[in-house]
Amino acid sequence: MAHVVGLPWQFHPLAKYPPLELPPGARDRLRALTLWQATQDVRLVGQTFQVSRATLYRWRARWDPPDARSLQERSRRPRRVRRPQWSRPLVQAVRRARETYPRWGKEKLVVLLRREGFTLSASTVGRVLAHLRRQGQLIEPRPRAVSAHKRRLARPYAVRKPREYRPQHPGDLVEVDTLDIRPLPGVILKQFTARDVISRWDVLEAQPHATAQGAARFLATLRHRMPFPIRSLQVDGGSEFSAAFETACQQAGIRLFVLPPKSPTLNGAVERANRTHTEEFYEVSDCAWTIAALHVELRRWEHIYNTIRPHQALGYRTPLQFLQDHAIVPLSPSPSHIY
Repeated sequence: MAHVVGLPWQFHPLAKYPPLELPPGARDRLRALTLWQATQDVRLVGQTFQVSRATLYRWRARWDPPDARSLQERSRRPRRVRRPQWSRPLVQAVRRARETYPRWGKEKLVVLLRREGFTLSASTVGRVLAHLRRQGQLIEPRPRAVSAHKRRLARPYAVRKPREYRPQHPGDLVEVDTLDIRPLPGVILKQFTARDVISRWDVLEAQPHATAQGAARFLATLRHRMPFPIRSLQVDGGSEFSAAFETACQQAGIRLFVLPPKSPTLNGAVERANRTHTEEFYEVSDCAWTIAALHVELRRWEHIYNTIRPHQALGYRTPLQFLQDHAIVPLSPSPSHIY
């Protein structure tokens, strides 16, 4: 026996209207109301479409079947919007006080306005100031640089390290920093520390002061004692890494990256090296606190650090073994290959 299949009677009121493109929200409301009309089960419709009974009744109250647009999303703006309660004299007084004292906050301005006889709160002053900014009636002055701010040094050669720059081989990135050495009251020395981030090879040198000329001399030491070419250096914004040091890097063809202010973590490799040298050398050694004697002891410790001390980051190999495994230096290097 043949069966005649057609639309259920519940869809007949919808089928007689021309199709209309509706946004997804309105389409879901139409489906919900159609299911409600078909089943007469408000609870089932609410569970199916995850809406409350009150919402369904609100949708049905505004549904006009000939006009499917009646189910589109409506503005949720409140019917009654709070209106400003401040007077024009108050607005003028707030603007005048702010223009007179442009860096004072609303808490200070409210004290001045109360002295003029106005009764208001700091929140009201803040809302009036925001209103004046929106209307373009209050323009905040631009702060000017004065001597109280630290003057930034001109960097003709150093640049920020590009995000895409990734060191892959020894010498691609060597981090350089200084370490304060204060062994005795009134005795202050500076240690220049350089660490290659790939091989963990360190070069150390003590100097009486951290100056740009001293940093330039350390660069010459670094190029001599690193067993591979140096392609780029990374330093912080200290004045010792500018002027003569920057010129020396440029003349040697070494890229110089300078860190943003207050970002020591970006130089984390050499910062960790300074901690290691402090804990494993200075804190356990009876050092002679003269530059000449300290040079000799630092060279001995540097040799131990690079050729004897195992490094966890290198799989408990020494930096020298790491370089030998990657054919950077020969298996039986002569002293000239190491220093």
